[in-house]
Amino acid sequence: MPDSPIIAVMIHAADWRAATLWYAQAFPQARRVLHEPDDFGHLQLDGLSLEIVPSDAKVGQGPAGTVVYWQVSDLSAEVQRLVALGGHLYRGPLAIEGGEWICQVQDPWGNCIGLRQPATLA
Repeated sequence: MPDSPIIAVMIHAADWRAATLWYAQAFPQARRVLHEPDDFGHLQLDGLSLEIVPSDAKVGQGPAGTVVYWQVSDLSAEVQRLVALGGHLYRGPLAIEGGEWICQVQDPWGNCIGLRQPATLA
């Protein structure tokens, strides 16, 4: 097992520039990092890099396996916000163990963003 936390999430999209702009709106607290040459998008978010790269023959865009889940305090509000940006609800919401809720929203390129809301205390 690696000796450090997750440091990067790579997102594949046919139009990585448009996808980078979309993810900058989806994660407004992220800081854009520019590179030379300008051949991928990079957003920095609390020590985590979101790297938006061109899809290709080896790794396409869309739901294909691994989904990263982000903790949110209000699942419904976050789904509505991402849908307003052009995403769409793909799976859920589903109640899971311990009273938590999860769902997946697809970005405009078909990649899934997982959302997970902790159980609320009554």
